Amino acid sequence: MDPEVLERLAARHAELDELEEHLVKEFGEAKAERDELAVAERVLPRMRERTAGERAAAAPASAQIGGRALLVPHRSDSVDETALPDDYRRILAIVRVAGGPVQVRAVGEERGLQVEVRGNLEPLRATMVKLSDRGWLHRRGDGKSTAGPVRIAPTCRSGHELCRTARRRRRPR
Repeated sequence: MDPEVLERLAARHAELDELEEHLVKEFGEAKAERDELAVAERVLPRMRERTAGERAAAAPASAQIGGRALLVPHRSDSVDETALPDDYRRILAIVRVAGGPVQVRAVGEERGLQVEVRGNLEPLRATMVKLSDRGWLHRRGDGKSTAGPVRIAPTCRSGHELCRTARRRRRPR
């Protein structure tokens, strides 16, 4: 046989041996990844169940009034801030950081809302009123809010401090 043909055959054998080694290595990696996926498929449902159980245990208990769940529960000794949704907690934090009475506009600026457009502040105003109605904020007569603790009248259904003061005013002396 011609030495040039033998040389070409030897070179091709070397290429094929190298390709075979590469393919065997890739096959081993693919097989290992397939085994990992099989394990993940078995473990994933158990992990989902476990995390769902932990989330359910960690989720704040919502208050119920008349069979309906309250998103913002009344403030009391047994209910802490973690019972509030994240947006409501952020609003409380902004009012606390302000240190004194704060307007809805200032809270809106801090949250990054376009405060020049009045309609953008109305949902925030409603949220802050809800927080004050439930005792988390104190709403002053001038419309500003503070984060000081609010005493809640035990006989008041709405939990609002103004209800108690209004009852006192109506009583004959």
